[in-house]
Amino acid sequence: MGYGLQFTNNSNTVILDSEFARLTVLGSGRYSPTQESGLGSVTSFPQVITSIEPPLVFVRPDTVSGGVAGLCLMKVLGSPGAWTGFYVRAYDVNTLQPNGRWFAAAFMSRPAASFGLRMWDASGSLIFDSGNPVAVFTRSFQNWDYVKSVVSGANSTHYYVVDFNFPENEYVMINNFGMNMVSSANSGRILYMLWSFNEGKLYALTDSSANPRPFYLPAIFSKMTI
Repeated sequence: MGYGLQFTNNSNTVILDSEFARLTVLGSGRYSPTQESGLGSVTSFPQVITSIEPPLVFVRPDTVSGGVAGLCLMKVLGSPGAWTGFYVRAYDVNTLQPNGRWFAAAFMSRPAASFGLRMWDASGSLIFDSGNPVAVFTRSFQNWDYVKSVVSGANSTHYYVVDFNFPENEYVMINNFGMNMVSSANSGRILYMLWSFNEGKLYALTDSSANPRPFYLPAIFSKMTI
């Protein structure tokens, strides 16, 4: 930056810059089953999120001893400038119902604090308010190990795994797991995620009639900070 305000931490990492918005948490709460006989969950944001790009939505399924939390068909609801909520679904009747915590974040801000610090960029857009919590990326997994393939009719399902310790304060981003991956089939490769708590493993599944073996999609995790 040529001028303005900038904060760095003890590692000389920029944590606040008057030219760029931080990833601000704009809503949080719990999600729970709302439809499809307890398999589907639609959650509304407390306020409409006005970013042009869809907000990043992070979820943390409730830890259930011996249970497997399956997440799939995730999507952000609404339209550019008016995002209203998100949808997530259990994998099937053999996995846990969709219950857990969530937060949504975007590279923008909104007035919140009655006192503190507030910053605008050169165009006059509010980019920081000290009353808003922020999201910090913690880690990602892209080095999946292939486990097995299961064939059902014309489709095959590939299983991939990483070891994971499921900390309570880390949430997984669902946006990239809500899009089908490219394949030679018109429908693409459908994505699923399984949290196997007792095993201490995180699984990714791909399903398609044309399902190539390579898989490099990252699972991205974040946490909220005040």
